[in-house]
Amino acid sequence: MSPTMVEHNSLDVMCLNKYCNSSSSSSSSENENKIWTKLKLNLAEDYPRKNAEILSGQYGTNVLLIGAALMLALAHHSPSVKEDHLLSFVTCLMILQLIWMLWYMLVRSRHKKTRTEKDVHATTCWIRGGLTLLAFLSMIMDVFRIGYYVGYQSCVSAILGVYPVIHASHTIAQDVIKSFETLERFGVIHAVFTNLLLWSNGVMSEAEHFLNNHKRRLSALGYGNLTIVHTEPHCNCTTSTCSMFSSSLYYLYPFNIEYHIFVSAMLFVMWKNIGRTIDLSSSQKRLATKTQGLTLGPILGLVALASTVGILVVYITHMEGSVQMRRSAISMFYIYGIIMLVFMCSACASGLLIYRADHMAPDTSKNPSRQLDTELLFGSSIGSWFMSWCSVVAVLGANSSPPYRWTNLVYSLLVVLEKCIQNLFIVESLYRRQDDAGRGDPELVAAPEIYSVTSSLAPPYNGIFNRAYDTPDRACVAKENEQEESGQMYKLSEVPKPFGNQVVTAPNIKRQILKNIAVFLIMCNISLWILPAFGCRPQYENGLEQEAFGFSIWTTTLNFAVPLNLFYRMHSVASLFEVFRRV
Repeated sequence: MSPTMVEHNSLDVMCLNKYCNSSSSSSSSENENKIWTKLKLNLAEDYPRKNAEILSGQYGTNVLLIGAALMLALAHHSPSVKEDHLLSFVTCLMILQLIWMLWYMLVRSRHKKTRTEKDVHATTCWIRGGLTLLAFLSMIMDVFRIGYYVGYQSCVSAILGVYPVIHASHTIAQDVIKSFETLERFGVIHAVFTNLLLWSNGVMSEAEHFLNNHKRRLSALGYGNLTIVHTEPHCNCTTSTCSMFSSSLYYLYPFNIEYHIFVSAMLFVMWKNIGRTIDLSSSQKRLATKTQGLTLGPILGLVALASTVGILVVYITHMEGSVQMRRSAISMFYIYGIIMLVFMCSACASGLLIYRADHMAPDTSKNPSRQLDTELLFGSSIGSWFMSWCSVVAVLGANSSPPYRWTNLVYSLLVVLEKCIQNLFIVESLYRRQDDAGRGDPELVAAPEIYSVTSSLAPPYNGIFNRAYDTPDRACVAKENEQEESGQMYKLSEVPKPFGNQVVTAPNIKRQILKNIAVFLIMCNISLWILPAFGCRPQYENGLEQEAFGFSIWTTTLNFAVPLNLFYRMHSVASLFEVFRRV
């Protein structure tokens, strides 16, 4: 080895030793810069998406709690809190929501060349039609409120006239804005909790009205020490229609209540779907609304519905009569309920047996709307379960023995059993994976999600949809993109159609049985919604529960349980219709 090379190598080693600390510092600095850059990227991408959900959720929860505090003070008839204060607060919330919706539509109108994020699969057409009908009935109630205010305007607050006007505008605007699906988190959560407050206010007003009527009946029977709250203004009506408007309002409350809770559920799904990436790996199928093979289910359902109307009329008329007539009306209700629940339990059990005979792996794909449906079913079941077990305790420990004592016991136990079996049937149907053999069935079409503003078969988007996803077989999607850039609407209904000839197969007997079961259960749940919604509530009247728990505790329990039971029945109708379409 030459001296020159040795010297050179020695120099290299010396240089390395001399500057090793400096190089190490430089490398550490580069690593720190990389980590900091990565952290900034993560914060820029994930922080707003994750924390906006938490912040908006906290904001909405606190808005709801403020309204709940006002309603509690109003329910206590505190002199410091009046109905005007609650209505003013809710009216301000509705005005804020209207301003936000107007702003959103103006922003969207300024970006006509961008992708119009309109989901034509946003819920099924029958849900949209049902919500429109409920909205129309809610607006009729607002008209009655305005008429009531006009008659008493000389002695009531102006907010009683402003509130129905804003509420009607709010209802119309929500019916329009629900066609847009990418909404800001705070705006959506504000809308969710505004509708929840409107639902709570309607529930409280309807419960107070029913409780006052119950107290009047008890006073007429000789029960004393009952305070009846008089809500009529302290002046004379200037028109001849005030009493008609006042009495008609309470027949429309059930529709207004259901409208707001359904809208809350749909908006909550929108809020959960913001920023969600759709998994397109699994294609979900469901049944189009075909009526082939429907015979027994609709016939039995119509019989149940007709008998329900008859029971309701007889019950209401008998409850205004003598003690004997009241007892016979209560006994009639429990016998009718037992028959109805036995048939419903049998239908649900038959459906579950069919599913067990045709075992299939469940669909475990992530679906916020389906998860919300399941949680709402179980959550709303708690009310009637609690009410039923209270009735069981009261019946078993009762000192008196009215003629409906043991029918009340059987009815309460059947309510618990029926909800358990029906929940199992609905969840099994919603989580049941569609078999490959069904793809050849001409009745099977692509399906949107329940209450969902997204479709698992729709082309992907950013935000709620994933625009990054693109495959060659979605040529129609690219074509629609080009059309949209020129100002045309992007429609999600254009999905790839399967190749090959579809073979028309014979109707599946299991499928027809499940269809009939679903239709029958839909009719039965509507029947069991109608009875308590329009005043058929023997739990207030039979006296057994009041004897065991006391008047105050039992009425508080009913004010909690009855609204949940009403929502359960209507939500079951919506879920069962999806079962009917997915079979």
